[in-house]
Amino acid sequence: MIESVTVRGRGGFLINGVDIADTAPEGVSAEEAGKGTISYGILKAHNTSGNMEKLKIKFDCITSHDITYVGIIQTARASGLQKFPLPYVLTNCHNSLCAVGGTINEDDHVFGLSAAKKYGGAYVPPHQAVIHQYAREMLAGCGKMILGSDSHTRYGALGTMAMGEGGPELVKQLLSQTYDIDYPGIVAIYLTGEPSFGVGPQDVALALIGRLFAEGIVKNRVMEFVGPGVSNLSEDFRIGIDVMTTETTCLSSIWRTDSATEEFLSLHGRADDYRELNPASTAYYDEIVTVDLSNIKPMIAMPFHPSNVYTIEEVNSNLSDILSDVEKRAKVSFGDKVDFDLHRKIRDKKLLVDQGIIAGCAGGGFENLCAAADILKGADIGSDEFTMSVYPASMPVYAELVKNGAVSKFIDAGVVVKTCFCGPCFGAGDTPSNNALSIRHSTRNFPNREGSKVQNGQISSVALMDARSIAATAANKGILTPASEMDVEIGKYKYFFDKGIYEKRVFDSKGKADPDTELILGPNIKDWPQMVALTDNLLLKVVSEIHDPVTTTDELIPSGETSSYRSNPLGLAEFALSRKDPSYVPRAKEVRAFEEAREDGVFSLEKMIEASAEIRPVLRSIKEKFPGMTWDNTGIGSTIFAVKPGDGSAREQAASCQKVLGGWANIANEYATKRYRSNLINWGMLPFMIEKGELPFKNLDYIFVPDIRKAVEEKWDDIKAYAVKDGSLTEFGLSLGELTDDERQIILDGCLINYNRV
Repeated sequence: MIESVTVRGRGGFLINGVDIADTAPEGVSAEEAGKGTISYGILKAHNTSGNMEKLKIKFDCITSHDITYVGIIQTARASGLQKFPLPYVLTNCHNSLCAVGGTINEDDHVFGLSAAKKYGGAYVPPHQAVIHQYAREMLAGCGKMILGSDSHTRYGALGTMAMGEGGPELVKQLLSQTYDIDYPGIVAIYLTGEPSFGVGPQDVALALIGRLFAEGIVKNRVMEFVGPGVSNLSEDFRIGIDVMTTETTCLSSIWRTDSATEEFLSLHGRADDYRELNPASTAYYDEIVTVDLSNIKPMIAMPFHPSNVYTIEEVNSNLSDILSDVEKRAKVSFGDKVDFDLHRKIRDKKLLVDQGIIAGCAGGGFENLCAAADILKGADIGSDEFTMSVYPASMPVYAELVKNGAVSKFIDAGVVVKTCFCGPCFGAGDTPSNNALSIRHSTRNFPNREGSKVQNGQISSVALMDARSIAATAANKGILTPASEMDVEIGKYKYFFDKGIYEKRVFDSKGKADPDTELILGPNIKDWPQMVALTDNLLLKVVSEIHDPVTTTDELIPSGETSSYRSNPLGLAEFALSRKDPSYVPRAKEVRAFEEAREDGVFSLEKMIEASAEIRPVLRSIKEKFPGMTWDNTGIGSTIFAVKPGDGSAREQAASCQKVLGGWANIANEYATKRYRSNLINWGMLPFMIEKGELPFKNLDYIFVPDIRKAVEEKWDDIKAYAVKDGSLTEFGLSLGELTDDERQIILDGCLINYNRV
């Protein structure tokens, strides 16, 4: 239990922004006081439905980076896009290194610039800024809402309610449609106290994640940061906490604003974007979480999840036991595929790590890097195994670090200073060696995310830490060390933002489209294949069965070098589940071949029975109970089962790769995030849920779902399905959960593209 974070376990009132109470003064109802949250006001201002229970949100701005924007624009083009109807910023911070696949990464960048010109957007060239830092510096403002195709789209510390979603949700905004959700629960994150020496924003964030993730306390809810402790944090510190709220699986975040927020916006030339945001004198929250900032110590999230949290002090005191626990967790995910042994990192009863990284939207801010540089002033990281790199989050930040001497402190200590690039966060830069342990101030430490390939026998691991403790560890030549133990002075530095850096390089159409501009499509940029509407019945083959407690989107579609192929739907699909289940792709293709034959009218039902020894008994069994089944009314596709899929990235490709390989559904006990479930729906895949317990089917079994189209149309709560094996049909129940009418129609039409073509 993390003692610095206390969960109330019930809703409550916040009185005058300070006092927590079970009842409101003068008998104010919880329903009425719920309108007093900051979140309610922002959501109401952006809701177009007229019904605060069923929101239809239009955002002020949308953003994408170069792993996602090609697919989004291609989808919107296929749906009739003529002009960006709202500001759309395309950044280039993921596929920045054009080192894999020949010209294809830079081809995407050229496409992005041509699209910004043609449709009226903005384009930020590679190495200028990571997506979220650019949004903080140039887009966020109090009371705004921003939608981004990256899961860490979080600008709550600047008074902006921002959400990270899969690409199709941005497509809807580009087509002047809406983001449709039920009104979310609002959770107060009530801050008290102030951080101790050596404690940074990542420490606070990890304490929150470690306490909130497993129990789903904030899942699909908005985290609203309030309380007196907010004013004890600098704006950079707040930003560092805020960006990590994604790892709690919350929907979004918002903070009360004050003079620190005003100063940040003014500094960036946007004083008009400031307004004070505070809860009303009486505000009701669905849950209240209290965080004592004074009691938080330097933290570490051990492999392989941001919620696997300890204090660094705990790890050093119970080193062997904690490492054994990590190794056991790895065994669950990897089995005997790799030789994973962290105990070899113990030197004289201390933990020796191999690498330190401070990078990206979480770690690469000005204040973080100044603090790390001060801790490393006069130090020497050594010439042995340990290495360290830092990546400033934007060129304006980089420029200030040069001017104030921080870069010199890093270089003098042996640290490598690199460009504005998200690569280390998803396995496309500073990939550790086999069995290495990296400590990082970045966002995630999922299996494989740092670049290792279990299917090839390669494994390394990442522990998340704050920049300050990474620097302290580096000063001790890789021996795990909390910053609180360092006898150093960490200064406070004034930041000066140079907007001219962007004015010289960023293309901004100011919303003016030029329809005569030709889109430049490199040879890897492909259109989406045709997709058919949902049939009356479905025959599904289970082609992968995953029983890990949580399956991340990195395991569904790997990051790293595969990201170079994200503009080619069929090319990227070759990597689907490759690091989790290498048999998935060939199995899915076999099933897709049947569906392609069905769509082409090549086989009658009888000929299909004759053609396939595997499917012959399956179809005969189905026909005995459902004689009306024909290939005219029954589609055939693949499905996967996973206990809880979709944690992590917003990348739509986790779903679209399954779709283009013939996937027609997922079956899960629950979905880890709204993002992943939305991606399934927008690609016309059925987000089936099944009760926990022994499954009525196993991998490679067939499942027949009769009347599925009718079930979607008529909003059935319970859907009958049949596991087909050994000549018989075993009935079991599935459900789809709540779907909007538009989501149902998207599934019926086969995908969002088809929906918008109808």
